[in-house]
Amino acid sequence: MKGKLILYTLVAAIGGLLYGFDTAVINGALPFFKAHFQLNDIMTGWAVSSALVGCIIGAIGVGKPGDRYGRRQMLKLSAFLFLISALGTGLAPEITSFIVFRFIGGLAVGAASVLSPMYISEIAPPTHRGRLIVTFQLALVIGILLAFFVDYLLIDCGQNNWRYMFMSEAIPSLIFMILLFRVGKSPRWLVQKGNYEQAQLVIQQVNPLDESENIIREIRETIAEEKKQQQEKLFKKPNLKFTLIGICIGLYSQLTGVAIVFYYATDIFRAAGFSTDSAIGQTVILGLTNLTFTLLAMKFIDRIGRKTLLYYGTLGMAIALGVFSWAFYMGQTSSWILIIVLIVYVAFFASSMGAVVFVLLAEVFPNNIRSRGVAVGSFSNWMVSGVITFLFPVVTGMFDQGKGVAYSFAFFSVMTFSGFFFFKKYLFETTNKSLEEIERENK
Repeated sequence: MKGKLILYTLVAAIGGLLYGFDTAVINGALPFFKAHFQLNDIMTGWAVSSALVGCIIGAIGVGKPGDRYGRRQMLKLSAFLFLISALGTGLAPEITSFIVFRFIGGLAVGAASVLSPMYISEIAPPTHRGRLIVTFQLALVIGILLAFFVDYLLIDCGQNNWRYMFMSEAIPSLIFMILLFRVGKSPRWLVQKGNYEQAQLVIQQVNPLDESENIIREIRETIAEEKKQQQEKLFKKPNLKFTLIGICIGLYSQLTGVAIVFYYATDIFRAAGFSTDSAIGQTVILGLTNLTFTLLAMKFIDRIGRKTLLYYGTLGMAIALGVFSWAFYMGQTSSWILIIVLIVYVAFFASSMGAVVFVLLAEVFPNNIRSRGVAVGSFSNWMVSGVITFLFPVVTGMFDQGKGVAYSFAFFSVMTFSGFFFFKKYLFETTNKSLEEIERENK
């Protein structure tokens, strides 16, 4: 692979690192700012899920600006919002301003979740596209692990420790903003805007020279055909199938309960009898597991295919979630079985759903609706994540002795198992095919 391709991919993937950091840093900070602001169960859920409301709006709202101003320009705006959110949340004097700045961070996360993998998919050669888009997921899990590790390091920094946890995100946000000035624009976006010379220049920077003319010609032909079909809508044939698949990919990725694990793991472990310090320490183990199995998925995603990874992953997660639910229901909360089962769950998630979801969202849509389609898929992802994140502390507060946790994880187990049948019946394989080939074969 060319050096420019690697550089552009890594810079875009920093959006994933910030996505992971922003969503996970609240895990370790939660016990401290909850006590500082004296929050009840409902306000705790709102404080955590307010960022996800921003994610929903950011994901669904970035499509048209991404088409008009370009992926790179909107990623710059996203980096700026990450920076503002990190500083504002850490300095918040009361809960209202805290929630406002978490919402701003959510806007950045939602936008990055759409634009970063989309940008990578549009610069990557077909033979490397899956692996390169998974770089975004790899950066995401590194961001999660980094957030957990920062939380753990800052536990003993006094009563303002949670403020330092949030403000630490300002450093990678600033780095992201600066590096974005060194990457090229998306060649497919440039072609859509009629800037063929600059598009070919970018393609030559990231692809073998002998392939650049064929690539630019294929993109131009596809764009020309799409201009004849400008009246096509997301929810009308022939695009309806792609739209529904994209929505379900987003839904099932969150119905696994992954948001609960990474947002509330500290509180779950504390409910199981671990101290706060020990509970935050366990989240570092989960973060390391997430990273290890994401690396494994990167090795195999372009070899064995997206669907195969989803098959074994959904079955493995469903079983692990069921065992976790049983353990909590039977009162096994003092046992290390909870940690072991969550490690198994995270391993299955990271090597399947976690690695595949953003790859598929960037691949399954035709070029003429890709920006809007990815936005809708991400919207469904964030919508479900926001709802379950808000409801989890409310549900757990309604039952004694961990029963609320048990019921919640039983629900996630059933939904994850149903996802196996959906992917088996409706999802088509996209591995090692150009975006134009995928579109032609599945229309």
